[in-house]
This record gives sequence, structure tokens and C-alpha cells, in this order.
Amino acid sequence: MKRVFSGVQPTGQIHLGNFITMQNFVKIQDTHDCFYCIVDMHSITVPQDPKELHKHSLELAALYVALGIDPKKSTLFIQSHVPAHAELAWLLQCNTTMGELNRMTQFKDKSAGKKVFSTGLFTYPVLMAADILLYDTNAVPVGNDQKQHLELTRDVAERFNNKYGETFIIPEPMISKVGARIMSLDDPSKKMSKSNSNVHSKISILDPPNKIKKSIMKATTDSDGIVKFDEENKPGISNLLTIYSVLSDYSIADLELKYQDIGYGDFKKDLVEVVQNKLAPIQARYNEILESGEILDILKEGANKAEKIAIPVINRTKNALGFVPR
Repeated sequence: MKRVFSGVQPTGQIHLGNFITMQNFVKIQDTHDCFYCIVDMHSITVPQDPKELHKHSLELAALYVALGIDPKKSTLFIQSHVPAHAELAWLLQCNTTMGELNRMTQFKDKSAGKKVFSTGLFTYPVLMAADILLYDTNAVPVGNDQKQHLELTRDVAERFNNKYGETFIIPEPMISKVGARIMSLDDPSKKMSKSNSNVHSKISILDPPNKIKKSIMKATTDSDGIVKFDEENKPGISNLLTIYSVLSDYSIADLELKYQDIGYGDFKKDLVEVVQNKLAPIQARYNEILESGEILDILKEGANKAEKIAIPVINRTKNALGFVPR
């Protein structure tokens, strides 16, 4: 099976946009060799509260399992539990140019307006490249906003292979056609984000039913009252249709037909029920996993499995560079 790698930062509750991406992770674990990583090292490129980072890392791992990631099928682990991530990142930094990193749009966005930021924020894409290349990854599930980082990964790997001999597999992007980009509920021109200060701009997986209802009912739409998918002219209702479709058995075309003579109010009320019913069993399983303590054993086993793949790759890389074997 082709190997897939994906990493998610443990920086607070996972919102609906992340959930839809992670739902795709569950679907592909039967057909791919999947490595799912809690990338705690990425999260410290900006200041973090240590207690919160510890808490969020375990919570994110529990959510992976609650969402349906099976540790017997997929490898679930924490990035910092496999030291080879940091080691390979340094080796790749020494083969990456300042010009390449200066072009990264996410760095420009995250550093905008800041007088001081860490060098880690600047070199973040190289650590991401190391994450991917460390596992001989064939495919990476990415949203459109991460395509540039994957392109850098491919460029760095190809340059290394050309200079030092075939060392890395060149990964391909895996982009879902539906639900790959969930937008903010209060401003559908922007991606749904944890950092948005408006609590009703997003729905978190652990939100209670009343919060889910309020956020959806307040979601921005338009004034014509026609439930139709049109991202350019009707971005708000198009975003809600995408959410509805991905969380149900209805296609967007089916939903347009179902609500063709019904206003936004009833459409939103039905969507509230769909989201609440989808998240309720996940929340119950999540609480069960954390209370039992089983997540620690899952993460330990996952790190052991990950290291069995990572160590030969890091050794292969050092041999290519001319390092003396231990």
C-alpha cells in the first residue's frame, strides 16, 4: 500500500474544518499505510503554555481515535517522541536556501505586524519537509493553503537526490475534491480558523449542542433566500452546503433539490441537527478514551512503529552526506 503522512498541531480544539479533513483520514486507512502525527514541535514556533501544550497533545490524540483512526491500521504518534524529525530537519535546512523560505506565504502571514518572531517560524516548512520525507511518504493529504509547503518538500528532496544520489521518495499531494476547504461561518471569504476571536466563526468538535446551534443560526449567508451552491456569488450558503454534504449522505445537488422551495431558516435548523448528531457519539468516545488512559499506550506503540521506519531513513540520509556511521 502507498504510505500517507499527515500532521496536525495540538493548538486547541479541533474545528469542523479540521474534522472534515480528519474524516478523510479515516476513509483512507483501509487502502493506505497511514502515519498520523501530532506535530507538537511545529506548535512551538509561536509561544505556547507548556501545560496547555501537554493537555492539547493528549486531547488531539484522543480525538483521532474517537473519530475512527484505528491504531491497528494506522500509526498514531507524537512528533517529539521520534527524535529523527529534528535531526532530519537540520540536515534539510542545510540544503534549503533563504530565498525559498522567504517565498513561503504562511510565514509572511504569521509574521505580519510582529517585530519579533522565532527562527523556527521561518524554518517551519523545512521541519514539515522532514516530517514527510522521514517516512518514505508517497502522498500527503493537504489543503490548498499547504500546497506551497509540499512543493518546497518536493523541491528539496529532488535537489538532494540529484546532488547526493537517490535518497528520498518524492511525495504527491492528496487533495479532497469536496470539503477540502471549510470557510469561516462569520466571513466565508476566509478559511475557518482556531485563531479567529469570534467564537461563532467556527464549530469545534467538542462544542455543546447549544453552541453548535447558535453558531450555525448566526452564520453569514445572503439576502435572496435561495439554497444554491455558488462559491463566487453565494459563498456563505455554499460553505454551509459543503458542511452539510460532507457530514451527511446527501450530495450538494441533492441538497439544492431538497431545499429548493425552503428558506435559509429551515435549512439551517436541519443543518444544526446534522452537526449535533454527527458529533455526539464522537464526543462520548473521546471522553471515554481520555478517562481510561489508553491513549498513552497507543502513542507509545505508535512512536515505536514510527521509529522503525524513521531510523533507516535518517541513516540513509547521513550516509549520503558522508557522515561517519556510528
